Amino acid sequence: MALAAKKNIKKVVLAYSGGLDTSAIIPWLKENYDGCEVIAFCADVGQGDEELEGIKEKAIASGASECHVVDLKEEYVKDYIYPIIKTGAVYEGQYLLGTSMARPVIAKAHIEVALKVGADAVCHGCTGKGNDQVRFESCFAALAPQLTVIAPWREWDMVSREDLLDYLAERNIPCSASLTKIYSRDANAWHISHEGGELEDPWCEPSKEVWTMTVDPQDAPDEAGKVMLSFEQGELVAVDGKPMSAYQALMLLNEKAAAHGVGRIDIVENRLVGMKSRGCYETPGGTVLMAAYKGLESLILDKESLKYREAVGHEFSHVIYDGRWFTPLAKAQLAAAASFAEQVTGDVVVKLFKGMAQVTQRRSPNSLYSEEFATFGADDVYDQKHAEGFIRLFSLSSRITALKQADSVISNDK
Repeated sequence: MALAAKKNIKKVVLAYSGGLDTSAIIPWLKENYDGCEVIAFCADVGQGDEELEGIKEKAIASGASECHVVDLKEEYVKDYIYPIIKTGAVYEGQYLLGTSMARPVIAKAHIEVALKVGADAVCHGCTGKGNDQVRFESCFAALAPQLTVIAPWREWDMVSREDLLDYLAERNIPCSASLTKIYSRDANAWHISHEGGELEDPWCEPSKEVWTMTVDPQDAPDEAGKVMLSFEQGELVAVDGKPMSAYQALMLLNEKAAAHGVGRIDIVENRLVGMKSRGCYETPGGTVLMAAYKGLESLILDKESLKYREAVGHEFSHVIYDGRWFTPLAKAQLAAAASFAEQVTGDVVVKLFKGMAQVTQRRSPNSLYSEEFATFGADDVYDQKHAEGFIRLFSLSSRITALKQADSVISNDK
C-alpha cells in the first residue's frame, strides 16, 4: 500500500483471535500505519471458553485501544448452518464446510463493528496461501466496499513463528504462544479443523494427538447410542423430544456423537487459490444432523426434486467454500433449497456406533412413501401389467436407435 494511503488510515478494526499472528499484527499496524488506532474484534462462534478467556486483556496488552467480543453462536447456527444444511452442501464429497460456513457471519459482524466505530479500514490475519483471505475480503467487498482492507501477511517480511515471537519479544509484548505448537487449528460450534505437523505428509497417518473433539472410534462404547431429531420445515427444533434453540441442539448433538467417535475425516482438498491441502476435520453433531436431514428428505422429495436439490447442493458447496455467500447466486440457491425444505417436517432416529452415524428410523406427515405401493406382498393398488407399457415408452429411443442401426447394416450388406 502506498505511503500516502497508509497515512490516511486513522482507525482499523482487526479480526483478533488472541493467537500469535494477531497479537503481532496490532503493534505492526500502529508502527506501519502512522500510529493508527487499532480496535480488536473477536467473534464468538462457539470455539469455546478456553479460547475466549482473557481475550480482551490480551488485545489491550498488545496495543489495541479496545476489544469487541460479539456473541454470534445462535445467529451462526440458525441463519448460516441451518440454511446450508437445507442445500445438502458437502465439498468434494466429504467436507462439511465447517470453516467456510463460519466466515460470512464473522465478516458481517466485523463490518458492523467497523462501521459502528467509524473505522477507515478492516484487517485480517489470513495468509496469502489460504482460502480465508478470499472469503473474508469477498464479504467485505459486498458489505462495505468503501473500507480499506489490510492483510499483513501480504505486506510484512516475517515468514515464520520464530519471526513473530522475536517481533513481540523485542517490544516486550506478552504472548502465550511458543515454538512447540505443532498443529494449526480452527474451531467453531460446527467443527474443528487440524492442519500442519505430520499432516503435511499425505502418506503419514494422523497420530492420536491430532484429534481433540471426538473419542477414537476404537475406544468408543461397544453399545450403540441412538438420538432422535425432530424437524419443522427443514429446521431442527428438538432432540430426543426436547425443544431447544439451534445452538443448544447442535451442542447436544456434538456431545452425543463425539462420545461415539462420529464425525472424523482425513482429506486432501482443492483450495480456491490453486493448491491442494491435507486436513483432518471433526464434525460430530454436524455429521448426525446432515445424515438425519437427508434421511428425512428421502421420504419427502420426489425423484426429480431430489435430483435438483442435489445439484443445488453440489454447486452451493463451491459457492460457500469460495466465500460467495453475499452474492445473487448464493441467494438464489439458498431460496431453492428453502423451497424444498418447506415440506421437510418429521422425526429421524440416528444410530451412533464406532464412528458411524446411521439413519434407522424416519417418519413424516409429508411422506411420499406408501407401504401399499412398495410392498412385496399382495396389494390392490398397483397393477404390475401397467409396467410393460411404461417400459416400452421409457425405452422407446433406445429401441428406435437399435432398429435404425439394424437397417443400416442390412443396407450395407446389400
